[in-house]
Amino acid sequence: MLLGIAMATGLLIGLSATESVAPKAEAANYVSRKYTAPKYGQTGNHIVALQRRLRSAGVLQTEHITGYFGDRTRSAVKKFQRKVGLEQTGKVGERTWNLLVAKTGKILIKKPFRWPPKNSVNLPARCETPGRVLCVDKTKRKLYYVKAGKIIKTADARFGCSGMATREGTFKVFRKSRHHVSSLFNSPMPYAMFFSGGQAVHYSPDFARVGYNGCSHGCVNIRARSTIAWIFDQIRVGDRVYVYWS
Repeated sequence: MLLGIAMATGLLIGLSATESVAPKAEAANYVSRKYTAPKYGQTGNHIVALQRRLRSAGVLQTEHITGYFGDRTRSAVKKFQRKVGLEQTGKVGERTWNLLVAKTGKILIKKPFRWPPKNSVNLPARCETPGRVLCVDKTKRKLYYVKAGKIIKTADARFGCSGMATREGTFKVFRKSRHHVSSLFNSPMPYAMFFSGGQAVHYSPDFARVGYNGCSHGCVNIRARSTIAWIFDQIRVGDRVYVYWS
């Protein structure tokens, strides 16, 4: 009889221990319900949790779970707010969060998200269209060939000298010239894709030779000839060019 009591007691203790661990185990495997006041421009796992819930709510695509609260995430928040009858501010206050949690419930994390993501690039929303975009980041000094919202090729880029700045904004390729030579400066501009007046994205032998010690007359110089040659063959007249500071 004493043995039976001891065994029963042991089972109860074991059960109690299991029950106390379960919530922690569940928390590690499910998207957090905790409100963390996520804000535009922030990065981190709390933004991943927000984005997972926005995806579950049907207002954000899986590939846009990046851990960065940018334009796409703010737009998704606005869509959710519209669906639930809230003011469309794009800001995640406690009321928005609580309704989002209520609508999406328990979400199992099937695939862990690594933060920070390896080699991540937070593209601006204007770079993400159904078609092709030459996305030019003046801060990182990079050109991204983007197709359907995904980066296909990346190249080092160089920009205009003082007084001849490369223009920022949204443009379209209006002319292509594979073996172009500048009529103003008599300099070669192979694989030129013009987007604003005389400014073009093109291969620069000078950039390939001296790197960032030099600068352009306003064009977007690319130093990897094989990369820009490949991009030149993909781009069509009318495709978007977006030049920006990240």
